Amino acid sequence: MTDPTLYRLNKFISDTGFCSRRAADHYIEQGLVTVNGQIAAVGLKVSASDEVLVEGKPLKEKPARIYLAYHKPVGITCTTERHVKGNIIDAIGYPERIFPIGRLDKPSEGLIFLTNDGDIVNKVLRAGNAHEKEYSVTVNKPITANFINKMASGVPILDTVTLPCIVTQVSKNTFKIILTQGLNRQIRRMAEFLGYEVVKLKRTRIMHVRLAELRAGQWRLLDKYEITQMEQLLAHSSKTTADCNGAEQDDEE
Repeated sequence: MTDPTLYRLNKFISDTGFCSRRAADHYIEQGLVTVNGQIAAVGLKVSASDEVLVEGKPLKEKPARIYLAYHKPVGITCTTERHVKGNIIDAIGYPERIFPIGRLDKPSEGLIFLTNDGDIVNKVLRAGNAHEKEYSVTVNKPITANFINKMASGVPILDTVTLPCIVTQVSKNTFKIILTQGLNRQIRRMAEFLGYEVVKLKRTRIMHVRLAELRAGQWRLLDKYEITQMEQLLAHSSKTTADCNGAEQDDEE
């Protein structure tokens, strides 16, 4: 018996791990997707028995979900574009198709997730879902109480004011910051507004997963406990769509 359940075409494509929903919409809009031999329209619903081709090629069956934690070193670029020297995909060398959830700037290091599950990307990234990301940051001159207070209460950058966050001084030039949003180069821009320059930035935690013993350049698969806890944390999170780089909403840095 065929499956009578209908799925939006972009979700159907995304669920195979080919790309996220937004990227699927781009393929559809460009006339590169056919359903049963006919060029598909955005918003079309399909069933498992329909023949869906992208650029004339059939989609693979939905693969097992992959969640990978990687300690991105300084110098690696968070892009899936393989022609970019030092791209994160080549750096990891994972044998299956995965993409990063969010990003870290090339000069930054630390924890980043990679996955083939396009559905969770913005559930993790959206500020409204309040999932914590923790960073250790070193700046170019001694930190003051005024700096800590202003960083914590909100700084005007990118035509907005950053959300209140937790900031704790660790040493003369180093502080810890816990964010629930991820504006483009957020921490660097916040520090710059207050007259400081970030000289070292490391993300040490995303939600419940810590960088821990992972050395720069190392990666590991999340264990069953971590995945179960992630599913629980994301169960009531809302989402928007994102491209295959997970980049509709920029993650820090």
